Amino acid sequence: MKIKAHDLVGRALRRQGVDTAFFLMGGPMLGAMASCIAEGIRMIDVRHEQAAAFMAQAYARLRARPGVCMAASGPGAINLTTGLANALVDCAPVVALGGASPIASLGRGAFQEIDQIAIMRPVTKWAERVYDPKRIPELIDVAFRQAMAGKPGPVYLDLPGDVLHMEVEEDDIAWPAPAAPDAVARPAAPPAAIARAVALLQEAERPIVITGSGILYSQASRALQEFVEAAGVPFYTTPQGRGVVPDDHEYSYPRMRSTALREADLVFVVGTRLNYVIGHGRPPRFSPNARFVRIDIDPAEANAGGANIVLGICADARTALEQLTEALRGRNTPARFADWRGRLARGDRERIAANEEKLSTGQTPIHPLRLCKEVRDFMDRDAILVVDGQEILNFGRQSINTFLPGHRLNSGPFGTMGVGLPFGVGAKAARPEAQVIVLHGDGSFGLNAMELDTAVRHKLPILVVISLNGGWTADPAGNKPGRNLGYTRYDRMAEALGCHAEYVEDPEAIRPALERARRAVAEGRVALVNVVTDGKARAQTADFTAYTT
Repeated sequence: MKIKAHDLVGRALRRQGVDTAFFLMGGPMLGAMASCIAEGIRMIDVRHEQAAAFMAQAYARLRARPGVCMAASGPGAINLTTGLANALVDCAPVVALGGASPIASLGRGAFQEIDQIAIMRPVTKWAERVYDPKRIPELIDVAFRQAMAGKPGPVYLDLPGDVLHMEVEEDDIAWPAPAAPDAVARPAAPPAAIARAVALLQEAERPIVITGSGILYSQASRALQEFVEAAGVPFYTTPQGRGVVPDDHEYSYPRMRSTALREADLVFVVGTRLNYVIGHGRPPRFSPNARFVRIDIDPAEANAGGANIVLGICADARTALEQLTEALRGRNTPARFADWRGRLARGDRERIAANEEKLSTGQTPIHPLRLCKEVRDFMDRDAILVVDGQEILNFGRQSINTFLPGHRLNSGPFGTMGVGLPFGVGAKAARPEAQVIVLHGDGSFGLNAMELDTAVRHKLPILVVISLNGGWTADPAGNKPGRNLGYTRYDRMAEALGCHAEYVEDPEAIRPALERARRAVAEGRVALVNVVTDGKARAQTADFTAYTT
């Protein structure tokens, strides 16, 4: 019996356990997209392809498995690249499928012809093209394995139109057995390396642990908390890794982060890179005498960086942390660091009162910190919070906690603006039972604002809160070219798209507006609260570039 090649796409994805994919329709992918629907996959169509890639990334973070996105040929596939680049830098597993012009007319100037593989290779960890229709299931299987192998990342598979429209005999197709969800390789650390790490810990006086998204994909949250408690070591995470251990854990001192990093004499870096987010592990962010222990699934990362790395361990984060915890059994390690933790705890407590005063300001225009406080006090403990923008991103990082792994999303180390609303939609698709709140800057919101329509059409009731400060970033001096966007009534736009919408200028009106939005979301509606904030309020944060002004 013959079967159209495009029907193999839906079947292959379903065999991989895919239940949701994000796409924008167009040729030559229409048949493949229809086959996914026929296989029972929930297909969420978007308003821009980059949003599909962002949604797939958010889905991947919440499910710790690849998210899937699709686009048509030429510009459609190329529009995925912003999201794929963001996923690559963020080490997020995304499987992207793109249509392509026919192989038979390669080099003749076919409709939308361009070398998509050459474009995709720099923004993915693997990119390939299907030439033989019978190999579609095989190459989709390879794509999923590549996305999760070692350090996770995005992959791309090119599907030429003439290949998709070929017919093949079903009996000629070899269907690979999909990898089991728990079949990801989890290499252990050498026993000698574990013994050396424990010895370094015993020699230290002021150790800390820094972790990142690798904890999510290794599903190492419990192992991390058990190690932190067994070792008695303060812990810090990258912004994307928040919640892997609850932010209010007794060994968490977020307001003393700079002090802890600067004074630590031993730093365990687990499942994250020594990039600009943590000052490359160098002075002045860290002591020049600090020693570093790196644990990473990527051998190139385990021993890389400009810091004083005394021990690099190539291993799975969860496995290595379990090994370390086991090696600490019977040792009263937490008592060794009681004074160090106590000093950080006292400093953290002292700063809470000062911070709360700033958060409670009644000024108008509303200070972004007051907006953050209202969101913080309103949201559920297990809420998924997406934050996107410049000032609101930094204010939110300083003031709003996260308590569950994967429940904090932002633009990540690539700093891509416009991820917020698509991340929120992808998160709601992945976790429909969760409260999903997107805290957006007004500039970044505008980049993918029409994805409100996507959320409405697909009945994904999220709450979007906009910090409407009138433009890109804060502008205390009033001299940034191209900064001003005006105070756009995004609430009216949202209303026109079928959302519940509010406009707020008084700080005392924020919470009532959020509560009304909560009721709308409970009824299945998308809600947006547009809050006018102070365009001169600039968040204090570490300079990420030499040219920050």
